[in-house]
Amino acid sequence: MSDKKMSAKKLAELSLLTALALIIFVVELRIPDLSPVPGVKLGLANIVTMYCLYRFRPWETALVVAARVLLGAVFASSPVTLIFSAAGAFLCLAGMIPLSRLLPKMPIWLCSIIGAVLHNIGQVAAAVIYMGSFAPVYYLPVLLLTGCIAGAFTGFCAYFLTARLK
Repeated sequence: MSDKKMSAKKLAELSLLTALALIIFVVELRIPDLSPVPGVKLGLANIVTMYCLYRFRPWETALVVAARVLLGAVFASSPVTLIFSAAGAFLCLAGMIPLSRLLPKMPIWLCSIIGAVLHNIGQVAAAVIYMGSFAPVYYLPVLLLTGCIAGAFTGFCAYFLTARLK
């Protein structure tokens, strides 16, 4: 079988992981804000992303993330959600893919923290462009701090998940 073709089994597995990430995302939308600063969330759906990153090819992980971001915006019924989620998710993925490949021995939780920081930077950049103002940059220090904490939490969850599923 060609390297570019995907088996039905793998397609089903990626579809289930996408559904799981989407369910986690929708449930997390219902959790009250953890902070008065807009945009502070745990990012629990990233546990699935981290699992995919270390289990599948980069483009397969990108498909899962793209489907989750697109469907998440539909379920959140907000086009703005799509803009901020996509900016954060794809900058995060663009940083984590090379890290996970170039430094395969890097602890998954550390890769998750770096991904969370990149996610926050992507969201703030999208907010600056969307609002046409640099005001969102003032949230960046708080977002980076909370992103490191949330990234560590989701990274440790992903670590225990991947260890358990090996």
